Amino acid sequence: MTTVEQTGAGSIGEARELTDDRARAERVAAERRRKVALQNLGIRLVALAIALSLWQIVGMNTDPVLFTTPIKVAFAAVDMVWSGELWQAMAPSLFVLMIGLTLAIVFGIMVGLLLARFQILDVAITVYITFLYSIPSVALVPLIVLWAGYQTTAKVIILFLFAFFPMVINTYQGVKAVDPKLLEVGRAFRCSERQLWGNIILPASLPFIVTGIRLAVGRGMIGMVLADLYTAISGVGYLIVRTAGVLEVDRMFVPIVTLGLLGVTLTAILRYVEKRVAPWTAAGQED
Repeated sequence: MTTVEQTGAGSIGEARELTDDRARAERVAAERRRKVALQNLGIRLVALAIALSLWQIVGMNTDPVLFTTPIKVAFAAVDMVWSGELWQAMAPSLFVLMIGLTLAIVFGIMVGLLLARFQILDVAITVYITFLYSIPSVALVPLIVLWAGYQTTAKVIILFLFAFFPMVINTYQGVKAVDPKLLEVGRAFRCSERQLWGNIILPASLPFIVTGIRLAVGRGMIGMVLADLYTAISGVGYLIVRTAGVLEVDRMFVPIVTLGLLGVTLTAILRYVEKRVAPWTAAGQED
């Protein structure tokens, strides 16, 4: 066998060894992720069982007019779902949440990007963003109801105000946190403004934007319930007020627990989308 043939055979052997090593590493990493996921699931189930047990004990030793037990809440939930009462209350609130959150996310990202990227807009508008954000949104609710009435429009505006500012602030901070050296490298390679945005600015600021969306979801749900409480016509907030007014504590807890489960579900969906769209933002995180 000639020297060239020996060299080629050696290169092929090394390539195969590297491929096998990479495959083994991937299998080990996958097995580790599976074990961590099962461990986390077990911890969450145990924590849930402890929380429900404590709730049951406290509820059994408290006046039924003031508190209730998870078993009674479960029976009430089955009745309210079966009769359609829960869905009738949740449907208008979910519609408001969808419209308000969508508007807040879209406009929040747009405004945050523009303020952070263009100095003139930053100087001219940021002070007004800070001024409005410093005013408690609750203080503006009566005025919004006075202007827009008690229907869906007022609820969407209230929810928008609650969710808009976290999006603007986090997006703004995300763009400002981009490493200037990365921008210098991009300009050194003669990147256009569009290429800077698409390849450097947006990917680098995406973790901040995702965090803003998570905050917007939580604050948006607060705004949704608050809008229902002020309008007191329809929605999940109205259901809470009505059941509390007639001292049906177990039925009052059903929409409250539903809101909590909705928040957990939306957060899980956001994490999944984050890992699919920008896996580098979730590096090191385990479910």
